[in-house]
Amino acid sequence: MRRTQALLILWAFCLQLITAFPPVQHERRSANYTSVRLNNSTIYGTISPKAPDVRSFLSIPYAAPPVGSLRWAPPQPMALAADVDATSFGLSCPQIFNNRSAALSTIVYTTVDPEFSLEGGDSSPTGEDCLTISVWAPTTTTAAAASANSSLLPVIIWVFGGAFQVGGENVPYQIPSQWVQRTQSHVVVSFNYRLNIFGFPVAAGLGTTTQNLGLLGQRAAVEWVRDNIAAFGGDPERMVIWGQSAGSLSVESFQYAYPEDPIVKGAVLDSGSVYMQTLDLESSTGSFTFVAEHFGCGGGLEPEEEVECMRGVPADEIEDFLDEHLTAGAAPMLAFQPVKDEHVVFSNYTQRTIDGAIADIPVIIGTTSNEGAAFNAFDLSGPNETAAESFMLDTVLCPLVQSTNDRTAAGYNVYRFWYDGNFTNISPLPWMGAFHCSELPLLFGTHPNFRGNSTPFEYAVSESMQDLWVEFARDPSGFTEHWPVWNPDTQPMLVFGQGEIPSQVVNLTIATASTQAQMISMCAA
Repeated sequence: MRRTQALLILWAFCLQLITAFPPVQHERRSANYTSVRLNNSTIYGTISPKAPDVRSFLSIPYAAPPVGSLRWAPPQPMALAADVDATSFGLSCPQIFNNRSAALSTIVYTTVDPEFSLEGGDSSPTGEDCLTISVWAPTTTTAAAASANSSLLPVIIWVFGGAFQVGGENVPYQIPSQWVQRTQSHVVVSFNYRLNIFGFPVAAGLGTTTQNLGLLGQRAAVEWVRDNIAAFGGDPERMVIWGQSAGSLSVESFQYAYPEDPIVKGAVLDSGSVYMQTLDLESSTGSFTFVAEHFGCGGGLEPEEEVECMRGVPADEIEDFLDEHLTAGAAPMLAFQPVKDEHVVFSNYTQRTIDGAIADIPVIIGTTSNEGAAFNAFDLSGPNETAAESFMLDTVLCPLVQSTNDRTAAGYNVYRFWYDGNFTNISPLPWMGAFHCSELPLLFGTHPNFRGNSTPFEYAVSESMQDLWVEFARDPSGFTEHWPVWNPDTQPMLVFGQGEIPSQVVNLTIATASTQAQMISMCAA
């Protein structure tokens, strides 16, 4: 129960950070046009003056709109139109934007920095026709790569977080054009997937294998990338997938759901794991029924009839009701998130790892050093340290430690990292340090876009992280020169942004007094 509540708080916090910067909607106003031929379609994208050596193809459909009878159905393939306008972002998937709830009234992004608390719902149109994918690729290689496989580039597939409630491919600090502009050596892909009640309905009237629709959509998106990325200059044989928070749980779930066909060659688990709590189907269908009854779809209907009735309710009305319910802090607490279906989400990951029912690919696993700082009420001296530490351990760190230990014991390669950066143009108060999500602007290269330019050290940390991620995408199986594989004897961990060193390997069995060693030891207590 405590982890479920923590996940809901995590959702609330992430929507603050996501909605702090309204999504970019009209990039084409100041951009040149570009295009790529994909099967029988021409995809039209843009080249922005802010990243003149990057081609951006935004919101390309990867599945049929999940509307009407396809609401709460697995993703269905669709043929692209002859001409596809990918010059601006499309709709975000339906989600709950709410900065007024009691859960958010006393955290730092509401009370200290109101610019982070802007509601993004009005400036980011939502709708069910949202299953789209975006691609960022260097201009100098994309055209040549389509006709010469030798110039294809490694691909990083990004899966956003947001507690499976909020988020999208258009979150400004997660747009990778500045990263691709700098390296000119990789392609980045991001995509939307169904969220909250639309992606994880947990409904008694649906089949067991059609509950985790958001995850099924993610798989469909990755399959689309595999089949089509070469046209954009990406190498389908050199792809890794990286997720943060809920996106990290998603990424790890794929390795168990598709052990024989992970598609990607490596994965990055950033502040999230399948060892975090998920719902039990039989005991969790009440949330859907509660919403259905509000819309007159209850009253003794059979479960299948309840779902069919709800398919006729407009999506925006469902969004509005969920928003109002959260704002009021009303009972019951509604939960729409991944549910154990023994199809893509499982009950016993330790045993599955022992049995080899997991994709045999290298994995990077890491956290920030102060994950819980932004999730609790605070005074001038900072948040409640006990509550912040509890969130850090119970919700983020210890599940990742368990994943690391299980994988290592079974002989799978794991690389561990710890992000410790504390930069004033990202962390609004010094005691926040490396809070949840604070590493993302450094990886995407958007860190100077917020509140003033970055320091030289911040740029150095950013470039160190970016280069290692690209190196991992280039060859995840040979990724040991600068970053030793985790082992229980020395416990090597790559630490970013600590002291005045951009990145350094710390052996935790030697540095037993380090913050990292002390925190990890608490997971074993």
